[in-house]
Amino acid sequence: MTEPVDVLWTGENAPGHAHPGDAGADLVSTESFVLQPGERRLVGTGLRIALPEGYAGFVVPRSGLAAKHGITIVNAPGTVDAGYRGEIGVALLNTDAAEAYEVRTGDRIAQLIVMPVPRVTYTRVEALPDSVRGEGGFGSSGYGDRGGALYGAADDFQEGTDA
Repeated sequence: MTEPVDVLWTGENAPGHAHPGDAGADLVSTESFVLQPGERRLVGTGLRIALPEGYAGFVVPRSGLAAKHGITIVNAPGTVDAGYRGEIGVALLNTDAAEAYEVRTGDRIAQLIVMPVPRVTYTRVEALPDSVRGEGGFGSSGYGDRGGALYGAADDFQEGTDA
């Protein structure tokens, strides 16, 4: 189990976890508006935080808004650095091709996940060590190819069953 982390905050609405054990704390809108199909908008939350050194906050979409209404975050995840003290804004995007989406003041629009981040040192070398993946990048693991086994996949998996 990890130790609790104190995050100082100011604003109108405390970030809150809906259920015990939830990773993300809900962020709410401080404004009412209608997000048209294909439209994006930077939305204020009224929240400012002070993260301890060695931590970062990540602003991520709410799964229900994404699945039911096509509402996502343009730069997901948005990063809140430990030294940032401004208001947390959420760059919402309506991906629905036909339906507008109404946001009201106080609506939960995103989640904030706070995680430790190590200090990284970058070391220049002449060559990188080999790996199983190598230089395979975008799409290198295939698309919808169910003929071959996935690394680490269960041998008894069969689509359409509970197995």
